[in-house]
Amino acid sequence: MTQMVCRVSVQKEPFNTADETGILMSDQPDIGAIITFTGKCRSEGGRLSALEIEHYPGMAEKAIRSIVAKVTERWELIGVTIIHRFGLIAAGDDIVLVITAAKHRKEAFEAASFLMDYLKTQAPFWKREHLSDGQVGEWVSAKTSDQGALQQWENIQPFASC
Repeated sequence: MTQMVCRVSVQKEPFNTADETGILMSDQPDIGAIITFTGKCRSEGGRLSALEIEHYPGMAEKAIRSIVAKVTERWELIGVTIIHRFGLIAAGDDIVLVITAAKHRKEAFEAASFLMDYLKTQAPFWKREHLSDGQVGEWVSAKTSDQGALQQWENIQPFASC
């Protein structure tokens, strides 16, 4: 069995989805499906100019790797890439990238969705709004809907490999 390729990065710099996908696919002939998800900073109808994202270096990466370990217990993946940015992220810019690679599409889709639900609720990142009028807004609280999305995974059995 091929060893899974895993890349986790918490960084200030923007990422390039095509480049990251190419890196993950390199020398992986058994990949049958790649799912990419890019989370972006919304303007909330023009109300926000940016989000300020903070984290504890080392702690965030450790938490993300723990989330990846949970994913590999449920799905047979060939590769995972997670990049989460920090700093001041302007409206329209990328915040997070999740790429999952598997032999089959259902595994890749489910694993990517699982990862995002866990990242939204369990990864130690803090977000503060920067408003379009120049004021610094409040720290953003977790949404009840994000917790609900996470809880769905407690009752869903993972896809069985073919």
